This record gives sequence, C-alpha cells and structure tokens, in this order.
Amino acid sequence: MNTEDKQKALSNALAQIEKTYGKGSVMKLGDSSAAMNVETVPTGALSLDLALGLGGIPKGRVIEIFGPESSGKTTVALHMVAEVQKRGGIAGFIDAEHALDPVYAKNIGVDIDNLYISQPDNGEQALEITDTMVRSGAVDIIIIDSVAALVPKTEIDGEMGDTHVGLQARLMSQGLRKLTGIMSKGNCTVIFINQLRDKIGIMFGNPETTTGGKALKFYATIRIDVRKGEPIKANNEQIGNQIKVKIIKNKIAPPFKTAVFDIIYGKGISKESDILDLAVNSSIVDKSGAWYSYNSVKIGQGRENAKQYLKENPDICFEIENRIRQLNGLELLSKAADIDSKTGDMTNSDTKEPDDGKTAEKSKGKKAAKKSSEKSDELSLQAESEDGFKNSASTEDIYSSGVQEPDGMNKKSYINKPEDSPSYEIDEDGGYEPDTSDYED
Repeated sequence: MNTEDKQKALSNALAQIEKTYGKGSVMKLGDSSAAMNVETVPTGALSLDLALGLGGIPKGRVIEIFGPESSGKTTVALHMVAEVQKRGGIAGFIDAEHALDPVYAKNIGVDIDNLYISQPDNGEQALEITDTMVRSGAVDIIIIDSVAALVPKTEIDGEMGDTHVGLQARLMSQGLRKLTGIMSKGNCTVIFINQLRDKIGIMFGNPETTTGGKALKFYATIRIDVRKGEPIKANNEQIGNQIKVKIIKNKIAPPFKTAVFDIIYGKGISKESDILDLAVNSSIVDKSGAWYSYNSVKIGQGRENAKQYLKENPDICFEIENRIRQLNGLELLSKAADIDSKTGDMTNSDTKEPDDGKTAEKSKGKKAAKKSSEKSDELSLQAESEDGFKNSASTEDIYSSGVQEPDGMNKKSYINKPEDSPSYEIDEDGGYEPDTSDYED
C-alpha cells in the first residue's frame, strides 16, 4: 500500500469514527483544537507552585496528597480549594473522616457558604457522589478526605474481626477507572488525601506505604509527600510548624523537587514567610546578619519583623512575589496598580518604614515640622495680601499668632515681614511688640 492509499484509508477510518463517536474523537496532537497547554490552579504556597513546575496543580487530573498524621495534608488541600474559589470556581469536599473544621477552613480563606460538603456512609457512596459531581461539568475541584476512610459497604455491614482482603483496593481501582476519563472532559481536579501505613516484615527499603492499593499511585498525575518539620515558636509557645513537601511523582514537569513553608495554627500557610524565604534564596531580598533589606532599604531585623513588614506592606509583598514569578518563568499576577511587566518593579507604591522606634520618632518629627511650616506659610501669604495688612488680620495678631515653630528656627526670619511695615521687638513674655520710636513726634 503506497502513501496515497494509506492516507485515503485513514481518512475513511477517521470519518467512520467521527460518525460513530462524534467529532473530535480522534485528532492530531498538534491541532489547535487539541488541548496542548495544561491549565493549572495555584496551591496557595508559591514555593509549592514552583516545585510543581507549572505554577500549580493541573486541571482535570488526579492528585494524591499523603503523609503522617497532623502533617498539614488537609491544610494544603483547603488552600487549593480557596484558590479555586477566588477564581470563581466551584468546590466540593467529601468528608469521609467526618472531621472538617469549618472555622479553620474559613480562616484559611475558604468560602464555606459556597463549599459543597458530603459526609458519606461508606466508600461506594463517596465515589458515586464524586462521580456524579464530576459528570455535571460544573465542579472545578473535589477533595476526598481521606482514602483510608473510604470503607467498603461489605466491611461496614460485616462483623468486627471479619477479614476482607483487598476490598478497598478493588473499590479504588474501580472508582478511578470510571473517574479518570470524565475528569479530563469536565476539567475537574480530584484530590485524594491519603494516610501512611507501615509494611510488615520489611528489612530494607522504605517501610512506609499508602492505603487503597496501587491503583491510585498509577492514576495520579501528581503525588505530594507532606512532612512535618521544625516547630515555630513565639514567646516560648509553639504557634506552628515548618512543613517540608516533596513531589514524588509528576507527569507534567520534572519530579522530586521540594518545597518548605510555614503553617501557623489556626491560620494556615504563612504567605509572607514563604515569599520572604524564596526572595532571600533568589537574592531579591538581601540578608546581612539579622537584617533583611529590599532595594537597599532595611525592612526588618530578624525573620519575624521582616515578615511583619511584608504583611503591613502588601504592595511590596506583591512586587517581590511577581519578581520571583518572573525569575522562575511563571505567569505574573495581575494587579492594575503599578507593576512593570518587564522588571517586576513597582512604579507607584506607598511603603511603610520598618517599625523600630527611632524611625517612627524621626518620621513623627518631620511631619510636625512640615505641618508647622505649612501653617506659617499660610499666615505669611495672608499678611502680604492687598497692600500688606489691609484685608487681613492686624499686624499684632499675625506676629503674635502663637505659631509653634520647629526647634532651632529664628522667629524673625521665620515670618516674612513686609519691608514697609513697622519693626518689631520681642517683649519679656516672648511675644512681638511694635517698636514705635520711629513714629514719635
């Protein structure tokens, strides 16, 4: 069969496929109609976005987040929900553990009034609800917390102590086979939170494994390993934990990258500390000893003070974040105000000085001097209008108006006295008294 005959046979086959299954069932990968670019949604932690490679989690894929207890898995997932909702998306939460805290979710930034939550009775019900929500095409992200809590109905109906070998693994395998295809069409991301278990009798290698069998490992586009790091303390009280994340599997970018960020109890991921650490590592913010400086301006002594400065100056924090994004090839955040798309520099921003006491006192003195100077200028203009003093207050009122001059200024040079006006002397009380010696008969 020559090339022309092959092309004719292929055209007939494609026509038959499109007639049976619809237009677009088979297409060339390079066609403009094909989905070449992977859409992503930020995770809420810039360091994690960088580790993922494309600036966030991909839409229409399966994501697995696993780790030990209290390592921050649900917190990371809730931040992803918050980011989707900020962009007008619809989110669902399958709470198989029956442990979601709405107050904590709200503090993180989740719009709990528009979060659809389900607390299913068994694993089959949970996956059926997920399947229905994905098929609707209206939901953008669904969190399943957790795989270990997806108990098969047979196990629930059975007696305690009964052995059910491989039931959960078969349930997950069947559910993922149904979900994978429709997720891509509906552009819905499904995130499975998973727990760790120890393998029995393992002498070498990693003794840890995840629940639910091997199906989730195969179907997942990204697998994220979350671990608890060093505690964060303030006034000898632990207020959070450093979290270390490793991308174990990644089908859309190079895997095995890591990210480190802080989770503050009751508040979630600390955006300011994440951006500060990335900026220092990227040499955008300079660290000399305990001092942090940006554009040769000191922003704080110590990490906590620098974080507080960024929190009080969101424009500076926004500028630094965009410079980090530009340096790593990520899309810049859109804000109408004052970001230069080429350099990432702010063109018009009001910044606050670091709150170290002396700076604040100095600034306060400057403001007082400026205010006093403006007031004295107004008096001078009033005194000089219309032939000196005819339409303004009297001479004595102006020169004894009680204006508080800044320290060190000469009162006589401070007020612009007209040349043809009478000369004035300072009396014992500190006021001005006209010298009438030149006018005596």
